Amino acid sequence: MKQRLEQLVLAAIRQLQADATLPADLDIKVMVERTKDRQHGDFACNAALMLAKPARRKPRDIATAIVAALDASELVKKIEIAGPGFINFFLTPDAYHSVVGQVLEQGDHYGRSAVGENMPVQVEFVSANPTGPLHVGHGRGAAYGATVANLLDAVGFTVHREYYVNDAGRQMDILAASVWLRYLEKCGASFAFPSNGYKGDYVIDIAAALHKIHGDKLYHPAERVFDNVPADAPQGGDKEAHIDGLVNTAKQLLGDADYRAVFELGLNTVLADIRADLAEFNVTYDEWYSEHSLSKSGALQKAIERLKASGHMYERDGAWWFKSSDFGDEKDRVVVRENGQTTYFASDIAYHMDKLERGYARVIDVWGADHHGYVPRVKAALEALGDDASKLDVLLVQFAILYRGGERVQMSTRSGSFVTLRELRAEVGNDAARFFYVLRKCEQHMDFDLDLAKSESSDNPVYYIQYAHARVCSVLRQMTEKGFRRDVEHGLNNLHLLHEQHEQALLVSLSRYPEVLETAALNHEPHQLAHYLRDLANEFHTYYNAHQFLVEDAKLRDARLSLILAVRQVIRNGLELLGVSAPEAM
Repeated sequence: MKQRLEQLVLAAIRQLQADATLPADLDIKVMVERTKDRQHGDFACNAALMLAKPARRKPRDIATAIVAALDASELVKKIEIAGPGFINFFLTPDAYHSVVGQVLEQGDHYGRSAVGENMPVQVEFVSANPTGPLHVGHGRGAAYGATVANLLDAVGFTVHREYYVNDAGRQMDILAASVWLRYLEKCGASFAFPSNGYKGDYVIDIAAALHKIHGDKLYHPAERVFDNVPADAPQGGDKEAHIDGLVNTAKQLLGDADYRAVFELGLNTVLADIRADLAEFNVTYDEWYSEHSLSKSGALQKAIERLKASGHMYERDGAWWFKSSDFGDEKDRVVVRENGQTTYFASDIAYHMDKLERGYARVIDVWGADHHGYVPRVKAALEALGDDASKLDVLLVQFAILYRGGERVQMSTRSGSFVTLRELRAEVGNDAARFFYVLRKCEQHMDFDLDLAKSESSDNPVYYIQYAHARVCSVLRQMTEKGFRRDVEHGLNNLHLLHEQHEQALLVSLSRYPEVLETAALNHEPHQLAHYLRDLANEFHTYYNAHQFLVEDAKLRDARLSLILAVRQVIRNGLELLGVSAPEAM
């Protein structure tokens, strides 16, 4: 409806330009919006106000000319010019009745559009270090990123979903050292486990698998392992220096081949767990992109050489620095350390350079809010490389705060005292987790209420929406039990009988779905769709409680059945985009 009205107005303006009523060189963008109060019409257009200054005419005069030039439409009952020049459209009942037919005819495709024009877009999300299982904080990024990708796909973008695997660098070395130390314990060694190692039970499990594969072959006495390693924090030392010392010792004592075996067992075990966890959460990817591949392919060195050639890098104290302060960053950043090792930032530069080289028109990164400081420096690096930094959008997601029994649960990957995404899903189910994660804007803090997520009441939005879908299915089963037979064409031809206030509200809401879907997609705001579905479900339940659907009057019965079937279809379509199931019975 919105698009058809915009096309009507645009055609009228083009006609006014053709007959010289309006200048031919005007830059025209017609916007039609729903009115807040239907007493002022169903839709309003402010085109006359936007054209007034460049056309050097009074907006009300332009509005009058536009209305006079509008072609007749079966959608429009009447048009009024309000205030300084707003054009208000009052739609015919048939305009809303036709929506039911559109929903039932288009089915799963209702609401989808081609506004994206197949533009290639990459969405990279979660990308958690494979140093441990995903926790409930990662879950929000997973649900949000997956839904943003689904929404963009639904409005016509060609979407590539990607997970960036941080399979290189210090944190992975710390995981490898942690696994090896637990392996040494399995071999009978006794020592104080490092305070900055990874302590979760999963590390012990990986160490047990390592011992099963290699036996005692990788064993070294604790005295040799801890010899000349800086003291740990509990002994008055430095926990970072202590764990780094143990990493170096592991590499020296094991040698390249055995150390790599420990490293890869830890990496592959955790990564396989992450893959399975996300797949079970209905989150899938087109590509798992390895950080390690950046150095193997030469992309890392290429990015560094391009930055040097651009004049935006300099050497100091043996290290190479990027002049990010020239681009608004608070200070310059190290890209290559004095020992020749590249930094995480260097990998991020190369990775984003590679993204744009792959031809994506837009690149969307979904990051945790704690990475906000990274945004300006990555954009600065792209600009220094000569790439278009405006193609990169970074969406920051606040971690969800989990409450169990009214108490906040603390989470720490290294300490092992975290609640995994898998545990959350087991407790509340995939559907509640996916829905609750996208109920708020991504940048807003979120308190995840487990009691609410598990409740079977109208206060639980996902249950309430799914129950609406199940209720329609129940009505259809009752129809069969009572011996009624639904005539599809009969129902669509008698929609004029739907004059109850509850019916009118549902018709308007159904017509809004394509607009909600487009707005949610283009603004990367899944919560808009979630709230829309909750409102639609509420309108349906109110209608269900106020009226009988399976009445004796066949015309009215079929019309009402057509309406609620359209409601069911829209709920199903919306839930699918959110990654939530639509049960037929509850």
